[in-house]
Amino acid sequence: MSLLVVGLSHRSAPVSVLERASLSADAKVKLLHDTLAAEPATEATVLATCNRIELYADVDKFHAGVAELSTLLAQHSGVALEELTPYLYVHYEDRAVHHLFSVACGLDSMVVGEGQILGQIKDALALGQELHTAGRLINDLFQQALRVGKRAHSETGIDRAGQSLVTFGLEQLAVGTPVVEWAAGKRALVIGAGSMSSLAAATLARVGVAEIVVANRTADRAERLAEILVASGTGVSAVAVPMARVADELTRVDLVVSCTGATGLVLTADDVLAAVSWGAAAGLAPAERGEAGAEPQAHQGLRPRTPAPQSQAGLQLAGQDADVLARLVAAARDGGRLADAGAVRTIAGAVEPDGCPVGPDGRAALTGVDANSLELHGTWADQGEAAAQRQPRKGARSLVDVAPVRLALLDLAMPRDIDAAVHRIPGVRLVDIESLAEASADAPMAADVDAVRGIVAQEVAAFGAAQRAAHITPTVVALRAMAAEVVAMEVARLDGRVPDLDERQRAEVTQTVRRVVDKLLHAPTVRVKQLASEPGGAGYAEALRELFDLDPQTVASVSRADAADPMNDDDPGRAS
Repeated sequence: MSLLVVGLSHRSAPVSVLERASLSADAKVKLLHDTLAAEPATEATVLATCNRIELYADVDKFHAGVAELSTLLAQHSGVALEELTPYLYVHYEDRAVHHLFSVACGLDSMVVGEGQILGQIKDALALGQELHTAGRLINDLFQQALRVGKRAHSETGIDRAGQSLVTFGLEQLAVGTPVVEWAAGKRALVIGAGSMSSLAAATLARVGVAEIVVANRTADRAERLAEILVASGTGVSAVAVPMARVADELTRVDLVVSCTGATGLVLTADDVLAAVSWGAAAGLAPAERGEAGAEPQAHQGLRPRTPAPQSQAGLQLAGQDADVLARLVAAARDGGRLADAGAVRTIAGAVEPDGCPVGPDGRAALTGVDANSLELHGTWADQGEAAAQRQPRKGARSLVDVAPVRLALLDLAMPRDIDAAVHRIPGVRLVDIESLAEASADAPMAADVDAVRGIVAQEVAAFGAAQRAAHITPTVVALRAMAAEVVAMEVARLDGRVPDLDERQRAEVTQTVRRVVDKLLHAPTVRVKQLASEPGGAGYAEALRELFDLDPQTVASVSRADAADPMNDDDPGRAS
């Protein structure tokens, strides 16, 4: 076995690098084809999730394999090799097996013990099988990883050490309040209809939200997910809407969960600001925004995203000037940029480095501020946003979190779906992959983690022994084939020398010769398999080939037959 894995994850690389290095579906296909085209690799598959990108391959040269796989990862991720290299890790043979088994058990996940990784490992194996890039080793490895992961969850309490990323994210949004209590009666918007979004929707229904709106670029998938939610028996109301309606839906929901495969932002800071500004201007709580007038709860119509002209009195928000706020909301709605456009995204933003002419309390200070000061405030805010995406945002979020939350956002996508700048908007709480990583780093480890580590160690040893034993199987098969040919030749010679033997006598002689050969070969072949299963036992196959002068072509043909049928678990050398 010459298993090699080269990759990066949330443990080795910052979120910004993982975002840039994420692989699209087409990129994964091209990466696998190019990996097999490379000289050192004979089979491969890729495990790409929100938190990791790992390329697994069977290679015949370690150093050449590391160089080639690293180059291919950089090439297909779009991140320069010199920039990617500091964040890459490499595991080889038993260490590579140990790594994958640990990943399958949730030990290497952002939330320890989460079970979603098993589905992602299954998808990685299915992709390799579909593209015919997964051979005997990759099939054996990933199928065993799935079994190890299931064993860990069934035999230990690893589930208590963590939970799914969705549940963990909701806990972060709830800030100490039980999720069931916090979510009860809320309206939620789920953007995307893939596996993670479906899990998010199912989790929301289970914890008691009143209504779920599903938005997806493929309408059929959104409608199918909505139908499943309605039929789930949780009592949740669910509807599907096109992606074009997302901005309008923001004005009437309390919670958004987004996990799409988009390469750009799905929700911008201006989208979110316009939604919460309209709700505040109209004086409505989120749960009331969809019920104004005669509209029922089930989407007979949508409320306008901007307040009607006659409701200017409602624009008096925290003492702000109505005309200034109306201009800001209009700018956000139309995507326009005023001289004070920076203030659109930073009303009541967190206290950052000194220098903002408006002051730390933007909500109270906007009234009466001249255009020049607002323009300077916009420049200062833009600089702050750029810094916020480079630095941890704990301080900024803590200031925002003290305000009542109008809209809670959970971004589970990589790269991110929701603009990180929304954390500056008053009344908005954002939890994303980066903040989840910060929170999970301080999470206590459950005692069951040690039990899972023990299972992983056992399974790694068993897998290595099985693979080393399987490595000698073609040689054993070739030896038995040679012995069968010798028996057949000697029986043919006996027929020529003693032609008067009847069928019964000939059969008895033939069976006797075969039993003698089998008994002579039994002990050596059984023992050589045992020895070969031990570390460093690969040399016994070579010794067997030399001692019995086996034809290398015969051994190679058996190996090719095994590789052509990787799903065959039968041992062709089992006869004894």
